[in-house]
Amino acid sequence: MKLNSYRCGIITVSDKGAAGEREDKSGLVIDEKLRAAGHKVEAHEIIPDDRGIIAERLRYFADTLGLQMVLTTGGTGFSARDVTPEATKAVIEREAPGVCEAIRAHSLTITDRAMLSRAVCGIRGNSVILNLPGSPKAVAESLDYALDALTHGLEVLTGSVSDCARK
Repeated sequence: MKLNSYRCGIITVSDKGAAGEREDKSGLVIDEKLRAAGHKVEAHEIIPDDRGIIAERLRYFADTLGLQMVLTTGGTGFSARDVTPEATKAVIEREAPGVCEAIRAHSLTITDRAMLSRAVCGIRGNSVILNLPGSPKAVAESLDYALDALTHGLEVLTGSVSDCARK
């Protein structure tokens, strides 16, 4: 069954990336995974670990650009600068905790450090916003595990399939 194609955006949250001091490998992994699944990546930005900037860009991607899937990478750990979950919670209208709970549970089969993720997922209008880890390997593992289910969630959100449809 071919899943629907959605308009997507990627926000890499990294002080060093925004300053041009680090290559955005995780954002590239997200881009590759989304395109391989048939989705369209229409925006990709690298921004610093700043709660206000993150929240503003999430609102812009969801509200102004109308992107249906907004994926962030980085800023979900324990560092004082890791504020992506707080910025995301400030802009979402409804939480979707099962997405990140499932990703964490799956990731725990790979590494015990998955329990340190503070990532969140939620809905803003017709957009799903998902925080992903900052590591390219963890991003790939997370999307390989969750992208089909996340796409089904978007199908339900946008009304292209009922929520009773099962894989």
